[in-house]
Amino acid sequence: MKEQKEKAILVGINLLNRPDFAYSMEELNNLAAACQIEVVGELSQKAARVVASHYIGTGKIQELSALIEQQEASVVICNDELSPSQLRNLEASLECKVIDRTILILDIFAERAKTREAQLQVEVAQLQYMLPRLVGLRESLGRQGGGAGFKNRGSGETKLELDRRKIEERITALQTELEKLVARRQTQRKQRYKNEVPVVCLVGYTNSGKSSLMNAMIETHNPRAHKQVLAQDMLFATLETSVRSINLSDRKSFLLTDTVGFVSQLPHHLVKAFRSTLEEVAEADLLIHVVDISNSEYEQQIAVTNQTLKELGAEQIRTIFTYNKADLIDHEYPLIEEDIIYLSAKQQIGIHELTQLIRERIFQSYMQCEIVIPYDQSRIVAYFNEHAHVQSTSYEPDGTRLTLECRASDFEQYRDHFIQL
Repeated sequence: MKEQKEKAILVGINLLNRPDFAYSMEELNNLAAACQIEVVGELSQKAARVVASHYIGTGKIQELSALIEQQEASVVICNDELSPSQLRNLEASLECKVIDRTILILDIFAERAKTREAQLQVEVAQLQYMLPRLVGLRESLGRQGGGAGFKNRGSGETKLELDRRKIEERITALQTELEKLVARRQTQRKQRYKNEVPVVCLVGYTNSGKSSLMNAMIETHNPRAHKQVLAQDMLFATLETSVRSINLSDRKSFLLTDTVGFVSQLPHHLVKAFRSTLEEVAEADLLIHVVDISNSEYEQQIAVTNQTLKELGAEQIRTIFTYNKADLIDHEYPLIEEDIIYLSAKQQIGIHELTQLIRERIFQSYMQCEIVIPYDQSRIVAYFNEHAHVQSTSYEPDGTRLTLECRASDFEQYRDHFIQL
């Protein structure tokens, strides 16, 4: 038998006529759908401030109670993060389960997390969210007297305190394990810098097509690599950072990184837990900001992504705006307008044009030159054949003449071994 979906009423406060309020409520609906929750009603309130005790006013609580009964809803979802007391008071007044936007996003992350690191990060975020809300989230928690089983823990200590201690211990254990994984990734990152391989990072709103674009780049440049990443039409399909080497035809290469998608009001617990993963963004040489141009709210999504990048300290990194899903709108593609490109990752149209834009921005340290290398330095010839774009090779009495494009740093490193022309 098919499991029956929970029915939910969405509740939001339009503070001081927020211009993005309608969009945030629509997004809350999408988040609920991603959690297999059926939205059967919506209630909003215009206000200058949030009611500290119950989130919404007394009149709206009565209106909400009637709507819950009418629609036979079992859960209320609020569009903001609720304080522990708001959560408690609302549940008591409505006699119904109440959750907020944060727990909804945390649930989606928990379901999508596949790698050990992503699972650890999500669990840390969930526990940090849960810690101050134990009373509201666990009706079963009540005072326990001292006595048998508790004599070593201090008379009268509460079950609540015991659970809090267990959660704090669990958070500490998880963070210790996470630190080891982070240290390993930092070692890998240092190795990349040592090898002078440029890093290009895909960023953007969730479900904008970052993973599809990454797969299109892999398919175009490294079709035999069989290193596709998961790409699905769902919120937060990607929670772990995937890194792939993109090898171009002229022996240049760069690392392409796929990251977790952003969303408005991304819970601070998650940003904090995923900070080590998101550090990849702040240390990139170039950002590819992927935008779902077919979404009517794409400008709002760009603003949210830019704000998140600012919080990560990545707003100064040069960015190419990639307007994806151009095949779904009436706009010419592929088309380049300075730092903007229109393309379709799904149809793999515009990938070569995007590659050319990336090439122009990250390979500026390359130089065109002609050199003669003595025959007893054949290892240098071998190095340039592997790491540079050699356009012609000829053999002269004194050595091997190469016409090539190479990194300026490589030229400087070996120039003392060249025969002066």
